[in-house]
Amino acid sequence: MEFRAATIDDIPALVALVESAYRGESSRAGWTTEADFLDGQRTDPEEIATLIAAPRSVVLMAFRDGGLVACCHLSGVDGYFGMFAVVPGLQGGGVGRAVLAEAERRFRAWGLTEVRMKVVNRRAELIAWYERRGYTVTGEQTPFPYGDERFGKPLEDGLAFVTLIKSLDASAGQAMG
Repeated sequence: MEFRAATIDDIPALVALVESAYRGESSRAGWTTEADFLDGQRTDPEEIATLIAAPRSVVLMAFRDGGLVACCHLSGVDGYFGMFAVVPGLQGGGVGRAVLAEAERRFRAWGLTEVRMKVVNRRAELIAWYERRGYTVTGEQTPFPYGDERFGKPLEDGLAFVTLIKSLDASAGQAMG
């Protein structure tokens, strides 16, 4: 797999990837779908442009055989990991694990010692996947922003974001090169 930072020219492909992984019928081909409890958009060109332009921030793109297979956003300011998406038909095949490992390597290179993320509370299987990779649920929950359609249109009540953290072992980052 090859990785590179996204540019403004990549925005249409990134929006399409993220939307396909989380919303609508196409997302049901994978296991990260939120289509059962969220409708509407997952991201838009403006959000991705903001992330690309932010200081000490990268939207990381992953390619296999020249095709875009995954992306994520890394904030070197606060160690935040988000907007993680894998092509639905490739989910469960190790792509996500490889992208997460690369993201953690980049956080270590920035000198960060911890990664933080938020996951919708209805995603027990996704939270468990992160826990198997060393992430811990902090107990902190942030209410879902009902009424703000930039985050989607909720199809049910009770949605919230669960915060997960992982401590990064500096020696593991050095071993990975």
